[in-house]
Amino acid sequence: MFTADNGLPAFLTVETGNPSSMTDLLETLIENREMVQPNHANMLEVAHGGNVMKWMDEIGAMSAMRFSGETCVTARVNRMNFKRPIPVGDTAYITAYVYDAGTSSVKVRLLTEREDLRTREREKTTESYFVYVAIDEENQPTTVPELTVDTDEGERLRQAALEGENG
Repeated sequence: MFTADNGLPAFLTVETGNPSSMTDLLETLIENREMVQPNHANMLEVAHGGNVMKWMDEIGAMSAMRFSGETCVTARVNRMNFKRPIPVGDTAYITAYVYDAGTSSVKVRLLTEREDLRTREREKTTESYFVYVAIDEENQPTTVPELTVDTDEGERLRQAALEGENG
């Protein structure tokens, strides 16, 4: 069995590009699931909004850091409307991607859906737009690359985010 430089078997090694070149929108796309457990729930046995917001913030920061190649901290949350509850036993399916960037700021669209793992049924529950700031080792704002959109799918996602952010 062949091994890579990191000691892992070759089939477990993933080739990665230069992190500073990850500026395309689709390369920032992150999807994650969180199982709603009783300790995440309120008295109505659905996910507590604060837990949903925390999960969204964590996934959004991952997307921003993947894009910028820097540590990113939350600077702003643009409205958070909870349209549907997520019951205990279902998952919060969270999608995040960078759709715009400034000098040191990174805008991330976040969409949360309720997912029933048994039926695979999903319903949109929450959508928001977070702004993160890239920081350096001294916790000072640092520059981020320019966002590129190289595919039709990326452009569709970007336009959906820009429209949603403003409306």
